[in-house]
Amino acid sequence: MTDNADLAALIRTIPDFPKPGIQFRDITTLLLDAEGLAATIERLSALHDGPFDMVAGIEARGFIFGAAVAHRLGVGLVLIRKDGKLPGRTVGIDYALEYGEDRIEMHEDALVPGCRVLLVDDLLATGGTALAAIRLLRKAGAEVTAAAFVIDLPDLGGAARIADEGVAVGTLVAFEGH
Repeated sequence: MTDNADLAALIRTIPDFPKPGIQFRDITTLLLDAEGLAATIERLSALHDGPFDMVAGIEARGFIFGAAVAHRLGVGLVLIRKDGKLPGRTVGIDYALEYGEDRIEMHEDALVPGCRVLLVDDLLATGGTALAAIRLLRKAGAEVTAAAFVIDLPDLGGAARIADEGVAVGTLVAFEGH
């Protein structure tokens, strides 16, 4: 495996967005590059051995990478969405944010109990949303043993929190800071 410097070079950093002091890691520039996008999908798909029955993508950028990884692995895609965005019957979980709470949901019939799920998203920071997604998937009866992210912000500790839940974490690129 490469050190993924080629992918890191395609990710734009926007200082002070959405607020002062934040270095926003913008994947839209990576998505514009066909070779970089293809390499990202290949490398995300290879981070964990599996086998997996489904990929779960977290709204919204996790849908982009999750759909492509699911296609590459030959499995289906479960959508993990914000509260109230899915039609039909859902199962959800509330989780704490820095200031307040949020809720994510999935269709209650999206998974067969016991299926093996790979969680995919674009960025791992504190791990709050990913941990909520893992708990939601497990609540629905899934076995979540691995998660794959394009970007890790290791200073925020999300990978360690996810590993503490017994989920192997794979990332392609790490950026220091917030």
